[in-house]
Amino acid sequence: MAYVEIRDDTVWAKQIEGGKALKDRIFTLAPGEVIELEVDGIVGKWEKMRKGRDGRPTMGIKPIGPMKEIWKRLQSRRGDVVEVREVRTADEYLSVLSNTMTEWNSPEDEEAFRDL
Repeated sequence: MAYVEIRDDTVWAKQIEGGKALKDRIFTLAPGEVIELEVDGIVGKWEKMRKGRDGRPTMGIKPIGPMKEIWKRLQSRRGDVVEVREVRTADEYLSVLSNTMTEWNSPEDEEAFRDL
């Protein structure tokens, strides 16, 4: 299990404790790439931060979408350590999977199954 202390507007990979796989995953994300995490029991999207002004990679992620407001509220608990793990929602899973089943993407199938 991985843990992170609530202490900043972002989560820095080096601050994640007990989660080498998650740290490595964050390190390998491209700037702007999105990862879904469950933080303190709440699932949301996080975006890998862009490179710094000097061109060096930034090894942190920031909350986006609804998670941004949730993380902002969690800032009232600065200093608390919360559990963090990567998750994959059904929407993300299906969007990745749909690219592998292109044989179903035909006008005939659309006509036959569009009302289902």
